[in-house]
Amino acid sequence: MAWLNRVKREAPEVAGQASGTTLPASLVDLLASIDAESLLLASGDAIIYSTPGIATFQLTRDRFLINNSLMNLVRAVRRSGEQQEATMELPRGPIGEGMHDLLVRVTPIGDDGMIAILIFDDSEMRRLDAIRRDFVANISHELKTPIGALSILSEAVLGAADDPEAITRFANRMQAEAQRLTGLVQEIIDLSRLQDGDPLKSGEVVDLVLAVKEAADQTTLSAESRKISVVLSVPDQVEIAGSREQVIMAVHNLIENAINYSPEGTRVAVALRVQDGIAEISVSDQGIGIPESSLERIFERFYRVDAARSRATGGTGLGLSIVKHVATNHGGDVSVWSVEGAGSTFTMRFPLSPNNPQPTLKAVEAK
Repeated sequence: MAWLNRVKREAPEVAGQASGTTLPASLVDLLASIDAESLLLASGDAIIYSTPGIATFQLTRDRFLINNSLMNLVRAVRRSGEQQEATMELPRGPIGEGMHDLLVRVTPIGDDGMIAILIFDDSEMRRLDAIRRDFVANISHELKTPIGALSILSEAVLGAADDPEAITRFANRMQAEAQRLTGLVQEIIDLSRLQDGDPLKSGEVVDLVLAVKEAADQTTLSAESRKISVVLSVPDQVEIAGSREQVIMAVHNLIENAINYSPEGTRVAVALRVQDGIAEISVSDQGIGIPESSLERIFERFYRVDAARSRATGGTGLGLSIVKHVATNHGGDVSVWSVEGAGSTFTMRFPLSPNNPQPTLKAVEAK
């Protein structure tokens, strides 16, 4: 880290983030260009510079560190005068199982007590490695099934050249398998999109009310074909930080799933509410329910409660896995309540963005 000292000595100074503080212009530019989040502390441990992504980790408050592990590293650097390095795990949000895997380097700069903290987030790399291993193992089997069925059915069509009824029957089955393969490929694409980046680092504000309404609109044709009414209960405005596209994808999957596993003429209720700084989206149906033995596995990739029913509805076993990935990526979680024969309720929870207005509940029916 000698280059930090050199830049600080040789560069002209500019105003820093803290009032009355000046920092070398080259130092600020250099920290901003590194593929890491960074903090600069003055001699009294007040923060005089930070990159925008630091807020993602919830390490600071009122220009001071609040994480005990990081504060201990800073104290060790001040005692020894030498760079310290450590790995840390931080939750992605106040709820859920998602974690940030961080590599932290703390180093002294110059002789006036300034300290630089560089934070490298390894979460994405580790997550991608785990997903890649599981995905390759599972997808080869899942793709073999519809492709093998299409191959067998095409041979059957060739062998039934003189039987128009058999050709029609085989052709219909081929069409169903082709649609299933198309759905599987689309959900593979959706799952891959979740790996494109960290939604908490994008800084995008997501209006959950609009996201839920758009997701419900996307299921209109499915609901009408089964004579199912989709009823929404939503506040005026609820905002979270993250990816609007991912949230819509997850809510759409939950509503579509509820429609597919509900009897005709029933109702699917979608509610958005706020409680204790957490936004909750629940999707309830009057469907067949889920056996208690399957509840713990329902969010696993490619898991199906009823394989025959999944084939009939076009289910791939990826939809609920996508929902869980979206919730975890946003520092939230997803849970399910279900009783066989009585229906199911899936609930996603997301931490709110700051300064959310107090919501007013409205009930509407999705058209």
